Amino acid sequence: MDAGTPPAPADSFMVPDSAGGVVLVGAGDIAGCPSAYDDEATAALAARIRGAVFTLGDNAYPDGRTQDYSCYGASWGAFKDRTYPSPGNHDYRTGDGAPYFAYFGARAGPPGRGWYSYDLGGWHIVSLNSERDLDAQAVWLAADLAAHPARCTLAYWHRPLFTSGRRHRPYAPMRPIFRVLYEAGADLVLSGHNHQYERFAPQDPDGRADSARGIREFVVGTGGDALYTFRAPAPNSEVRYNGGHGVLKLTLYPDRYAFQFVSVAGKEFGDSGGGKCH
Repeated sequence: MDAGTPPAPADSFMVPDSAGGVVLVGAGDIAGCPSAYDDEATAALAARIRGAVFTLGDNAYPDGRTQDYSCYGASWGAFKDRTYPSPGNHDYRTGDGAPYFAYFGARAGPPGRGWYSYDLGGWHIVSLNSERDLDAQAVWLAADLAAHPARCTLAYWHRPLFTSGRRHRPYAPMRPIFRVLYEAGADLVLSGHNHQYERFAPQDPDGRADSARGIREFVVGTGGDALYTFRAPAPNSEVRYNGGHGVLKLTLYPDRYAFQFVSVAGKEFGDSGGGKCH
């Protein structure tokens, strides 16, 4: 790891289960000061789940200001010391993301950069920045993956390459990043931006189904902001849900993973399953 790797979460949150699995839980598109946001409810879910926490960008609405982060802090800030964030477009609306980096500090990786990697339960995990410097990140990512070979690899960022969301279409500039991950044998990609939940079957960077080497992508923009509608399902889309907020819980084992979408209280939708690492 480079010197900018965020500190590890408290050991009390990272005790492996009897099969050696550790938990990573989170969502994107999270908090705002008005009461219409559901970030308190999703924070309650994440607080009850033992594990590290990821964010998929647009952490603090509407403009990523210091006062917006005070409202994020009132909900998801309860587990800031075990959070590994990523930035979104709303986080960059103020001061080129300065309040985001000030709020998360070392947990956001090197100051002003917005991408970093860490290891968790035998997995290599990469948090990327879909808002800035994609060419530089692709070069860095290839070197990082070569320097940290792992049986299992996961990456996350804000704008999804694949999505059936009506509001935001697939973000093609992330395809080279997805390709670097694919060529390195990565297993999972997580994104937000579209405020809904969607699970894809494993696929290659061009959207072709690939059960042998493909990456499974999740869109989890269900952290608290108002939810969006879907258009016609994209190829390889397996599950879509926009009826309520929730978080994605991943249990990471040395050679496989299990996933579960956990809905907020009062909503009965759930999605679960798993897969083996390449």
